[in-house]
Amino acid sequence: MILFAIGVAGALALAALLGVSDAPNAAAALLASRTGSYSAVAAWSLAWHVAGGLLAGVAVARTIAGIVHVGSAATVPVLAAASLTAVGFTWATTRKGLPTSASVGLVGGLAGAGLAAGGVRAVEWGGLAGVRLVGVLGVLIGILLAPFLAAGAAGLVDQLARRAAVRLPRSARRELRGGLWVASAAVAVADGTNDGQKAMGLLAVVVSGTGALAGAGGIAPWERVSCALVLAAFTVLGGRRVVARVSRGLARGGAVDDLAAQCASAGVILAAAAVGLPLSTSTVVTSSMVGAGVSARRRHVRWGGVLRIFVAWALTVPACGVAAAGAYEVLRRIP
Repeated sequence: MILFAIGVAGALALAALLGVSDAPNAAAALLASRTGSYSAVAAWSLAWHVAGGLLAGVAVARTIAGIVHVGSAATVPVLAAASLTAVGFTWATTRKGLPTSASVGLVGGLAGAGLAAGGVRAVEWGGLAGVRLVGVLGVLIGILLAPFLAAGAAGLVDQLARRAAVRLPRSARRELRGGLWVASAAVAVADGTNDGQKAMGLLAVVVSGTGALAGAGGIAPWERVSCALVLAAFTVLGGRRVVARVSRGLARGGAVDDLAAQCASAGVILAAAAVGLPLSTSTVVTSSMVGAGVSARRRHVRWGGVLRIFVAWALTVPACGVAAAGAYEVLRRIP
């Protein structure tokens, strides 16, 4: 029961940390464009994150649950080690104001704990399965490619939106701020849909005790609701410093740039959730902001801040892998 409680706590803690690290996703653009106060933006983000979590499917959850294949006795310590490691790493880096990815940390932690539990064959290394990206390599490829796709899409949308905005009267341009609220809601829904499933999948596997998602649905209503509420609440409770870093530290743009970045982010994240690809949603959103900033003017991008974030992301997988392997060795000795 002690180990079971640690596994459940690890899954809910992961939902909380996903909320903290993904807090800027729906809020940063609104704050950067001075469209609303922090309290109003936070309430808006919280409501739509909950909606996304409740509407989420199970494709991403199955991808996460399928990364490791170990016996039922080793399932809980492996998942607990991976989730707690991702939580610890993300907590340490977000205290420095860096929007690092708990999702990337989770993949690295699962691989490290899986190796410690069952060797190389216990980890689904994956790659391409037809047109789908699966396993550790597939997820990491998707996480690597998604920022470039999001930045390119944001730059293209930004160029098109700027050309259209030139022909609009000044009074009509103010309506762009209303569109930014809608786009930010779409990003929050996409966050809840993609990131929410990661914690839900871990919690469902821990509770089932079978090492896999049970049944066609795989996630019980209480598991879905609890993870959605925890994730949404911590986008507000713990992420203000990261929101400030992203909204002021990467690029200076107007309402058009912010709207383009949010539209591109929502599209990429929702598409990934539909095919079961767990993305680093914070990576996608920050890349979209950079892409829109480059489209407007390269000197609007603060490249020092961008480089600092990418260095943190590059260290996440190996650091979490090694730490999770050590955590598994400790947890497996608990009765």
